[in-house]
Amino acid sequence: MQKVLALISGGIDSPVAAYLIGKLKKIRVVPIYFDNQPFAEEKAKEKALACIRKLGEHLNIKEAYIFPHGENLKEISEKCARKFTCILCRRLMFRVAERFSEIIKASGLVTGESLGQVASQTLQNIFVEDKAVKLPVLRPLIGLNKEETVRIAEKIGTYKISIEKAVSCLVNPPKPATKADLDKILEEEKKLDIFKLVSQTVLSRKKISLT
Repeated sequence: MQKVLALISGGIDSPVAAYLIGKLKKIRVVPIYFDNQPFAEEKAKEKALACIRKLGEHLNIKEAYIFPHGENLKEISEKCARKFTCILCRRLMFRVAERFSEIIKASGLVTGESLGQVASQTLQNIFVEDKAVKLPVLRPLIGLNKEETVRIAEKIGTYKISIEKAVSCLVNPPKPATKADLDKILEEEKKLDIFKLVSQTVLSRKKISLT
């Protein structure tokens, strides 16, 4: 049985991505949630956990983990170019997930991104984000349109949860970079103590039992 870490946001897409991978034979999904508070509402975390519990009705999910991400967002927003916020955030989350994967022996990451659905989900940005880690990043929704994803969300019971309104991130840039250059991102990351941020986040995780 192989483990994969599924990044769950509480939106429509990420629970569906976790479901599609989790229903494969010999794959066990371990959901993880990055808590953006104080740059998000508590309701956002409640939504994500409700989606995870609903997924637990379909998949062999025994536990989930919450990682505090607010301090990371604060550092990124204060020290780095605003237009790169989403990419830097994503790369940092991937690094945290990769470090945690070493602890629980997971062999891949699952995300709910689909190509071009939002401005930041371009091929170039996805390429730059993936370069932050060595683990494979699985994106099962990459070839689906929104209507197909919604149908699956309705089928598994996460759709009504996901469409409930909640502020999940207050530091999104008004004009996110759509064609990030890897060298430029690496220069931006020099403004951050990546090792410290990753280590603190992993150590501060909270385990949620679903059994």
